[in-house]
Amino acid sequence: MKRRGGIGFGFSLPVTAVVLAIGFLYFSTVFVFIDRWFGLASSPGLMNAAAFTAVALMCVFNYVASVFTDPGRVPPTFVPDVEDAVTPIHEIKRKGGDLRYCQKCSLYKPPRAHHCRVCKRCVLRMDHHCIWINNCVGHANYKVFFVFVVYAVTASIYSLVLLLGSLIVDSEKDDQQSEDSFRTLYVISGLLLVPVCIALSVLLGWHIYLILHNKTTIEYHEGVRAMWLAEKGGSVYNHPYDLGAYENLTTVLGPNILSWVCPTSTHIGSGLRFRTSYDELAALPDS
Repeated sequence: MKRRGGIGFGFSLPVTAVVLAIGFLYFSTVFVFIDRWFGLASSPGLMNAAAFTAVALMCVFNYVASVFTDPGRVPPTFVPDVEDAVTPIHEIKRKGGDLRYCQKCSLYKPPRAHHCRVCKRCVLRMDHHCIWINNCVGHANYKVFFVFVVYAVTASIYSLVLLLGSLIVDSEKDDQQSEDSFRTLYVISGLLLVPVCIALSVLLGWHIYLILHNKTTIEYHEGVRAMWLAEKGGSVYNHPYDLGAYENLTTVLGPNILSWVCPTSTHIGSGLRFRTSYDELAALPDS
């Protein structure tokens, strides 16, 4: 199979594990937890099954999109225009003051682009390489990755609530034979759901923080060092892409609030240039 952008996609154990876990938890939730709590033939059972299926389908759709969407590649013809007055910022190397150039790709790096050692190429607005999607999280697939995490957290917590409710109902039935037959499934599901809920909730919280500050994971760690150096020099470091919480949200998730949980990314642009706080300052009238 091939990803968009011509990247080969072979067997991945982490991706296979995620797919199997999703399938197992969906089967357990719908055909065991919901069935034993409400009964699938009842109105509450059908409503919960339909709601959970909808969330699970959105989770799967965004996961597949995260896996197969190319995160963004640097065009081979890209060269920074240092004389362009419209572009107020050009990222440079930490040492030497030269424009960022990737020796491995033999290409100039646009702002926020970084070389991925796993993918063996530069990725636009690279956040990190994720083994669970066997792909980089970057400019073109960051939103679908974030939306996937939102739906995954929702589905995991929903499934855990249904598991607990089903256990309470089962304990009141006093049916020892039935309890023994499902005990293993409950134990496996619980051991899977609890750490998944915790891990995904932490991941979601982390990316909400990043989005509110318009940072990538890489930029966060670079910013910590830049802040330390700035304080050492008696100045204050400000992240150049931080436009304010609401503007940051619309920049990453889109201008329409209703589309924030949809896998649409028509608003993101080329990934070769990004709005900065310098743009906002330049737009202010002289006093």
